Amino acid sequence: MEYDLELDRIVEEIKKANAKTVLIQLGDGLKPQGTQVIDYLQKRTEAQLFLWADSCFGVCDVPQAPVDLVIQVGHNELPPNF
Repeated sequence: MEYDLELDRIVEEIKKANAKTVLIQLGDGLKPQGTQVIDYLQKRTEAQLFLWADSCFGVCDVPQAPVDLVIQVGHNELPPNF
């Protein structure tokens, strides 16, 4: 892959959360690498993985989906909610 997407960190987060279903949301520029990301994660976790294919307007655009965990890649972090 062209970018360091911290996929091993994502694997750790999936395992830490004991997530059975995970939605991966990539920034629009990263979507062409989506199948590679899913393949990598499937080999290293037992989670059922889904790739968000709809448009994405940034980190605040969190998909509403019935999954255990949503992972957003290619966005800035949201500041903590105070």
